[in-house]
This record gives sequence, C-alpha cells and structure tokens, in this order.
Amino acid sequence: MERAQAYAPFLREAISVRPEIADAFAKSGPGAAVAVALEAGAETADAELRRRRLGLALAVSLGDLAGELSLEQVTAYLSDFADGAIDRAIEVAFDELVPGEAPRGFAVIALGKLGSRELNFSSDVDLLLLFDPQTMPRRQRHDPGEAAVRIGRRIVDLLQTRTPEGYVARVDLRLRPSPEATPIVLPVNAAISYYESSALGWERAAFIRARACAGDRALGRDFLAAIDPFVWRRALDFGAIEETQQMGQAIRDHYASRQRFGPGYDVKRGRGGIREVEFFAQARQLVHGGRNPDLRAAATLPALAALRQADHLNADLAAAMAEAYRKLRTAEHRVQMVDDQQTHLLPAQAAALEGVARLHGLPGAEDFLEWLRPSVELVGSAFDALGGRDAQELPRDPGELESQLRAMGFAEPETALRRIAEWRSGRPRSLRSSAALTAFEAMLPALLAAIAQSPDPAEALNRLADIVEGVPSGVNLYRLLQARPALSELLARILAHAPTLATQLARRPTLIDSLLDASCFDPLPQAADFALFLASEMGGKPYDLAIDRVRRLVNERRFALGVQLIDRRSDPLEVGRGYARVAEGAVAALAEAAIGEFEKAHGKFPGAELVILGLGRLGGGLLTHASDLDLIYIYTDPAGDASDGAKPLGPADYFNRLANRVTAALSVATAAGPLYDVDTRLRPQGTQGMLAVPASAFADYQRSEAWTWEHMALCRARPVVGSPSARASVAQSIRAILQLPRAASRVAAEAAKMRDEMAVHKAPAGPLDVKLGPGGLIDLEFAVHVLQLTRHVGLQPGLEGAVAELAQLQIIDANIVEAQSLLTKMLVVSRLLAPQTANPFPESRALMAELCGCESWDELLGRHEAARQCVAQVWANVRNSQ
Repeated sequence: MERAQAYAPFLREAISVRPEIADAFAKSGPGAAVAVALEAGAETADAELRRRRLGLALAVSLGDLAGELSLEQVTAYLSDFADGAIDRAIEVAFDELVPGEAPRGFAVIALGKLGSRELNFSSDVDLLLLFDPQTMPRRQRHDPGEAAVRIGRRIVDLLQTRTPEGYVARVDLRLRPSPEATPIVLPVNAAISYYESSALGWERAAFIRARACAGDRALGRDFLAAIDPFVWRRALDFGAIEETQQMGQAIRDHYASRQRFGPGYDVKRGRGGIREVEFFAQARQLVHGGRNPDLRAAATLPALAALRQADHLNADLAAAMAEAYRKLRTAEHRVQMVDDQQTHLLPAQAAALEGVARLHGLPGAEDFLEWLRPSVELVGSAFDALGGRDAQELPRDPGELESQLRAMGFAEPETALRRIAEWRSGRPRSLRSSAALTAFEAMLPALLAAIAQSPDPAEALNRLADIVEGVPSGVNLYRLLQARPALSELLARILAHAPTLATQLARRPTLIDSLLDASCFDPLPQAADFALFLASEMGGKPYDLAIDRVRRLVNERRFALGVQLIDRRSDPLEVGRGYARVAEGAVAALAEAAIGEFEKAHGKFPGAELVILGLGRLGGGLLTHASDLDLIYIYTDPAGDASDGAKPLGPADYFNRLANRVTAALSVATAAGPLYDVDTRLRPQGTQGMLAVPASAFADYQRSEAWTWEHMALCRARPVVGSPSARASVAQSIRAILQLPRAASRVAAEAAKMRDEMAVHKAPAGPLDVKLGPGGLIDLEFAVHVLQLTRHVGLQPGLEGAVAELAQLQIIDANIVEAQSLLTKMLVVSRLLAPQTANPFPESRALMAELCGCESWDELLGRHEAARQCVAQVWANVRNSQ
C-alpha cells in the first residue's frame, strides 16, 4: 500500500475515495477487498457500475502488488466484473426501450482479452453485438435493426462515457465485419453468412478467444457453434503460421519506434511482447485445433499447456513462454496502475520508469529492465522462428538446376528436370494459383532432397507427379510439407516404397494431415473401443454424412497403419492386427448406424436381432491393407410375424433388406472414397442363398447340407456384431458344428481336391506369392483346417493361435510356427510394397527384409524358401493321410 500511494497517483486517489477497501485489504487480504468493492451501491446504474469498477481496480491492484493474486486471478476478477457490467448495461438499455421485457435475442460476443478472460487493468473490451430480428423485443413501430442499434448505442454509452465517478470500460466494436460500413449491431444470420464465406485469416485468430459473455447467451453460443468450422478447420492449414507471421511483422512495422527493448518499449506490440506470445500459441492452435479439440483453449497460458501436452510444443519452451507471458502482462499492469491509462509503453523518461520499477518492488529502472529483458528476447526469437526454416527456391536456369539436382543425389536428373518443368508450367490444377505455386516452390527443395536419397528416385518422382496432378487445391499440402521437413522425408519414403499408400494420397492428400497427430502412431485401441469412437463421431449427423465421416476416419487409420510399417515403427503382425481391429470397429459402428436408420422406417423385430460373422482374415483377426471382408449375416429366431415400424416387414424381408443396407454402408463409395469390398459368398447356398438366414436354419444347413469347404471356412468364423448373448450363442453353435464327427480320410481327400482346383483357377502372382504359391499360406490354412475338423483341437479362428496349439500338441512340427509368422509378415508387407506382383522393386527389397526381421534380401529369400518347404511338408502329410 505504501508503494501504491507513493508511485501510482491513480491508486492513491482510489484509496482516498474508497478507504474501506484499503482497510479490508490490510485486515483480510484481496478476497475481502474485492467483496467490499462489489457491494458498492448508488442511485443510478451507471454510477453504481463506475463506483464498483474503481473499487475493484484498487482491490485487485493491491492483491497483485502484494503477490497474493496470480495473473490468472487478477484477469479473472477483471473479466468477470466486465461480463456483469455488460449484462447490467443490457438490462438498463432494454428496460428503457421496452420496459418489462427480458433481453432476449440480443447477444454480446467477447473477443480479445475479455473473450479469454484475460482482461488487464485498462483494457478495451472488444465486443461483437448480434441480434435476432425474430425474437428481440421491440416497440411495434421500431424496425428491428434500428431498435438493435439504439440498444447497442445505449450499452456503449453506459459503459464508456466518463462521469464524475469515472468510467466502466472502453468499448471497441471494430472487430465486427466491415466496421466502416456495417451497423454496430448485426443480424445473427448475416454474421454467420459472413464468417462462413468472406472472413479473413486474422478473423480466424480473433475467434479463438470468442465467448458469449452477456445478453442472450444461448443465441451467442449458437452463433459460435455455427461458425466453428470457419475457425477450426479439420484439414491442417500451415498457412495459418504464415498469416500469423505476416500479422506480427505488420505490427512491428507499424510500431517501429517502439520495437527496441528499453525505455519506451511497447510490452504489447513490441518485438518479443505480449502479442507475439499470443500469436505464437494461436498459430499452432489454428493448425492443429481442428483435429484436436483439446487445443482450443481461449486463454494463452492454458493454450501453451495444451500444446505442450499434445507434443506440439517442446516442454521447456512452453514453460519459458508461459513465464515470459506472466512477466510481460505484469509489466503491462504496472504501467497501467500508475494513472489508469490505456498504455502498454514502458515510460521513456528515466524518472517515470524508476517509479514503475519501485511500484513493482525493485530498487530502480535498470533492475526492472533486467528482470524483463530475458523474457522479451526469448519471445522475440521464438516468434521469429515460428514458421520453421526458410527454403531457397530451386534455380530457374536449367544448367544450374541440373547441377543442384546432382548435388542432391540424383544420379540421372533428367526425370526430375522434366517433372519440374511440367510443374512450373502451371498446367497441374493444384499449381494454378500464385499462392499454391509459391508454397510448392518453397517446399520442393526439401522434398526433392529426401526423394534423391530414396531407393528409387525416378519412381518416387512419378508418384509425386500423380499427387501434384491429382490434387484439386494443393496450397495447404505444400505449406504443410514446407513447415515439416521430417514429413517431407516420410513422404519421400512412401512415394519410393509404397505405391498403395501413394495412390491413396493422390486421391486424398489430406490423409497426410493425420500423420501430424501424435496419436496416429499410438497402438490402435481394441475394436469395441474404436467402434465407440466412430459412433461418437457419427452422433447427431444425417445418415449419409455419418457414413461418409466413418470412411474418412477409417481410411485415415488404415493409411496411418501403413505408414507405421513403412516408417519401421511397428511390426508387420501388429499392423495386421491393427487393420483387423479397424475393420471390426468399422463393421460394428456402421452396422449400428444402418440398423438405426432402417428402424426409422421399419421398426424393430420383436425378439430378434442381426448377428454378423466375420470369416477369413477378419475372423482370424489379422488383415492386410488390401483385404476384403468375408461376412455372413445371421438373425436370431424372431418371436413375431412382422416388425413394429410404420412400414412393417416379415422376418426374411426385414433382415435381408437390413443386411443389404449394412453391406452398402461398408462397401458403397461416397465422397470420402471407398471403404471395404464385402464378400458374402460364404453364406449357406452361396450366391444362390438368402443374404441373411435365421440362426437355426444356419445351424441346420451346416449340420446336414454344408460341404467340407464350408466347414473349413467356418473354422475362422467369429461373431463381430450382435449383443453379447446372441454372439455367444452363435459362437457356441459354430463350435458344436466344428466338433461333429468326420471321417479324416474323406475330409483330407475333399480338401486336397479343392486345393488342386484352386491352383488351376488362381495361379500365384510369382515365386514370392506367399499366399497362393506352393507351400504358401493357403496350403497352411488347408492343412490346419483339416486337422481342426478331424482332431477337434486348435479350434480358434486366428491362424497364428491355431498353429501354435497344434504345434504344442505335437500334431505338426514346431518350426511351422516360425514359418507361419514369416509368411504372414511377408504378406502384410508385400501388399504395401508390391501389391500386384508380391515381388518388390530391387530398391525396396532391403526394407522388406528389415521389416520381416532379416538383415538382407538374400537372408529373407533363404528363410522364405525354408518356410515354404516346411509348410509344403505339413500339407503333404495332411492330404496324404487319406
């Protein structure tokens, strides 16, 4: 209190006017002082608000100077008071215009520091005033727009007009759309249309801190929800960083005389000041917040913490920026406490700066500057580096360009020269805008350098050309690659080694966005948890948009799993299990959505439900990137004759039409692309039979009519959709069928005949086709299924578990376990590296060997041959047992 009276004329005057607050502070601390300040009354609302504002400023200032209130507490007190004052002003304005009416249909959106509850002692309040012409009360003769403006003007007058009691808050309405041409209060629908179609980049950053603070808060929240996609774009936009840097540089240029740290420095707009900490956090929030709602914190300190938590900001830098922000805001408060002026400048005069230092509790001006200097320097450097490295464009002169390409590592740069010339011609659609071409040129050197070091640079360039020519608008993708050099290296690896993933990228370049989420490389959750996640993402959306959303999320996960493999982050078997969990979760979520949509028209079927069996690799719980889904639809036996909906159906029609709906949800391409090929030919009677059959009929068919190959397929059957009781019942029925007594010689003979026919109709793609070739996985599956059906052991749908159990029982050689593992790894990897031939390019063979646990391609070939011989021997022993 002594420092306040000695060095802050405003606080000295406030103590003389409101001594009871100083007494409460001295006796009981800032909380008591604030309570006393907010109890002040007066004859009129404007006098009451001004008296309370003066008292609150004094109470909070004393708590701040004493170190008893944190920065967050100081700004929260000031912000909450401002909210209440605006609400009170709205009440007065409405009561004067339409007495007795509640202030419906009139919302105040707080932006800036009030929006984030970070208000300082002398802040403007940045407001956006909105009204709904349909619900706002008004006199009958008043036009809704004119009435809203009258209310808005009265609110501003109540808050900022200076009277003998002072003022409440300075009001700034200039953040509204086109403030030079629009009224101060806007119709809410017109505002929504503007932000959806015409808003500028800086307005996105402004709305990070937007909040419905007063008036009809429900209307305000609806408005913010409507423009949410404008602020938080799901596709990562590294142009946000560039725009933020441009805004920061414009501020630096405009306030050039106040940039250098020292007396006269602008702690808000100067280099290394408050605004640059805010921009530093907001740029990253805009880039990543569309995909991660946890990053959408309005206030700066929580935003820095969230970015650190999500691994978008180094922990040490986040802590240092937070400490710097606290110091800068504290310095700002000190200069504002002196005379209650809206200033952000350190005093230029030595005596005045000395007074600010002593108010803060330091001996002199130089001590104050040295206390603040490290924070300013840290923030300035961090903001300067915000956009990452500056890439030099490739030369335009053909000779110089060829030399640089050779220096990068292109032994034969002719392909690269030809491609670059095509791209620079502007023919590709993605390069027709100047912004896209600028971003492309900026990212190209780093990407080409990474491609030059890949095993097959020419092939990688061809696949990059497919992406460049297939992308409708590439500016965000090119900015992203410029901002993340490590991502360029990963993209080069994908282009060089994985044609399947490269093709996906060419169709949907935003897939690469998902690789920036740290969670994309986390182990995939269990299928049931993934299904719940997908269901939550579909919640509330129309059916067609819901299934489109699932396609995007599932394809992102499948793409990320493929990248994990190419980037050597995961074992092929674990990736294969991940593919299966993704597929099972998708089947469960989309089946639930299809059932819900179907029930709207046809209702439920009393006592019955749909159960979906996964067979083949889905049933076994390990897929490749290219696997289709083998499904059988069963329904539990119904109790009634018809469904209970508006359009009732009998049981056969009901469940067959529902099964068709589920198949379509899984397989029909949408705007997000295709999802899975669904194969239902393993159902009873194959393509001649009903798509969905009753559980009892399914069991009867399997017992009395099914062929041996159908029982072999049933060895890998597993219920993936249905209630727990229904799934358990079907699983029990299947196990009973598999345990039926059979003549071993007959089963072996029929299996051998089927395998021979398959070899005629499905020839292997080449000597490395580990699925169809002799001694491959099909031979192993046939052998295992024959043993399962005749020995009644190893009855589990996963081939890996079944083989392990048979080996443990010494029914097959123990080395078959390793053979099965190697061949499965090779299958999973080859579906990405060589989907057509199973034989990867020579440049990718070392990668395939490494992923399969071998040190060289020759070692892999040797182990592969040994595994095939091992499987061939097992199959020969089984088929000859007849």
